[in-house]
Amino acid sequence: MVLCLTISFFGCAKEEDIISTDTTVGHSRITYFPILTLKGEKYMAVPLGGTFTDPGASATEAGNAINVTVTGTVKTSTVGVYTLTYTATNRDGFSVSDTRTVAVYTTDASAAAHDLSGSYFRSATGVSASWAKIAPGVYVITNPGGAATGTSLKVVAFNPTEFSVSIPVQISSDGNTSSSSNFTYTNGNPPSYSLVFLNPGYGTGVRTFVKQ
Repeated sequence: MVLCLTISFFGCAKEEDIISTDTTVGHSRITYFPILTLKGEKYMAVPLGGTFTDPGASATEAGNAINVTVTGTVKTSTVGVYTLTYTATNRDGFSVSDTRTVAVYTTDASAAAHDLSGSYFRSATGVSASWAKIAPGVYVITNPGGAATGTSLKVVAFNPTEFSVSIPVQISSDGNTSSSSNFTYTNGNPPSYSLVFLNPGYGTGVRTFVKQ
C-alpha cells in the first residue's frame, strides 16, 4: 500500500499549463509517505556474551527503496533490555520509525527448564496478562499491569534462577520507561505472582495474578 499526500498551490495558470507527473497533479505536489518494514522478530534474545546480528529493516517511498537509519546499541557483555530504533525519511521530510527490543540474558539450569508462559488473570480488573517465552528464562509479557485499558502494552521479563522473576528497566512498547519491584512468583497449584508495575500512570499498588 502506498500512502501519499497532495499539497495544493493555487494560481492563475491556463488550463493547458496543468501537467500531471509522478510527483505532481497540476499545480499540486504529491508526497509519498515512507513505509518501514522490520526484518526478523520485533523481540529478540541473545545469551550473555553471545553474538547479536541485527536483521535490520527496509523502507520504501512510492515503491522505491530509501535509506534506514538505526539508533541504539546492544551490549551483549551486559545483561539488560535494549531498544533499537529504525527511522526512514522521505524527500519531503516526513519520517516513520519502528523499534526492536533485544534482551541480553543469563539463565541457570534451574530456571531454563521452566516454561512460565500462559495467561494470568487479575481479578481486580477482570483481565489477563499473557506471557510468551522467547528464550530460556526470557518472556514477553502483554499487559503486564493487568490494566483494563492499554492491554497491548508489552515488556520483557527475566527468570534467571529458580522462580525469581523481574521486569528490568526498559523502554516498553508504549514508549515509556517500565520496570517492576517486589515481584514474587509462586509455583503453586495454580501458579500465581504479584508485583508493583513501575510505569507512568500505573501507580504503586501491588498487582496480583493467578494462572488460568
